[in-house]
Amino acid sequence: MGLQTTLKALADPTRREILNMLKDGALSAGEIVEKFPISGAAISRHLSVLREADLIRDRREGKFIYYELNASVLEEIMLWIKDLGGNSNENG
Repeated sequence: MGLQTTLKALADPTRREILNMLKDGALSAGEIVEKFPISGAAISRHLSVLREADLIRDRREGKFIYYELNASVLEEIMLWIKDLGGNSNENG
């Protein structure tokens, strides 16, 4: 996935809150929906955007879909942002 897709996904506060919720472990779609004052369809769209950006993964267990963070993509973004800051030991 491209960096632009990832940054677009991270730009939305609802999607960032979903990622924050998932840092403690996988949640079902229903568990995510119940935490927000918006429709299930809207949350479903947010989950799709996060999945398309490869920020989350989903797995089906019976009739439930569980979502979890894809930490490797988040680590890549953090490294890229750190690189933007340059070497902190340099005087400039």
